[in-house]
Amino acid sequence: MTAQTLALPPHYRLQDVLAFHRRDSESVAEQVATQSLRKGILLDGAAAVLSISFDHASTPASAHYSVDLDGDASDTALTQLDEVLYNILGLRLDPQAFCDFAADDGLFGPLTRAQPGLRVVQSATLFEALTWAIIGQQINLSFAIALRRTLIQLAGRQHSSGLWCYPDAAAVAALDAEALTSRKFSRAKADTVLRLAHLVSDGSLSLQLSAHNDIAQVSAALLAVKGIGPWTVNYGLLRGYGYADCSLHGDVAIRTALQRLLGEDSKPDLARTEQLLARYRPHRTMAAAHLWASLHPRSAD
Repeated sequence: MTAQTLALPPHYRLQDVLAFHRRDSESVAEQVATQSLRKGILLDGAAAVLSISFDHASTPASAHYSVDLDGDASDTALTQLDEVLYNILGLRLDPQAFCDFAADDGLFGPLTRAQPGLRVVQSATLFEALTWAIIGQQINLSFAIALRRTLIQLAGRQHSSGLWCYPDAAAVAALDAEALTSRKFSRAKADTVLRLAHLVSDGSLSLQLSAHNDIAQVSAALLAVKGIGPWTVNYGLLRGYGYADCSLHGDVAIRTALQRLLGEDSKPDLARTEQLLARYRPHRTMAAAHLWASLHPRSAD
């Protein structure tokens, strides 16, 4: 594919994007440098590597991207590429609506002014986001990253360049629980990942939004899956859809950030956290993003 250029919005925070995709130090599926990103992806079932280089000297800043596909580029693959690109660059959700909404707010007004351009970076696909949410349940980040790497190497596809592509639902559904539990997945986590993969693969659970399958219906269907609770659903909606109104009141880091913001001696409990975040409907996703960022502030790029 011939290289193409995408203009980036003002105050684009490149380091946030690179940090999200740099999580795995072994770089099996993503390779991140100071001004570039390579990610293995599946496009219409074919292994591909998306290469992006960033130019901040231009006005506006821009991303130059190309795809090396193991196979022919179908129309479906090109459509999927557009979706993937917007997801991994954090361009799905415009952050300005929350900044305007919270401009005069005593808690979040100062946060939005301190972190201009903050965005929600997403996983490449819905299935990747949801499985990542399941994998990350109640374990530390480094262990979650190791389990994610295991899943990629067990069920993913390796591009001709050597970079791995995150597996699709059908590939994960082809695994058995023992393949995961023998590699440090808990039985409950393995069963939940496989259960989701089977439901998506056989069409019992549709993740695609449509006039007949909105966010509320997808959320309800996910909650009905054994092993998936409200935190997993909301985190999956945030990383998978870039949905604007996810309530992450069950997230420990969110509660820690609120404690600091409020200047209190202990974290607010779940009920109070939910009540506090409810004030920011329909922008609770960006409220969560600013709370997370307040724990590890970065300068804007």
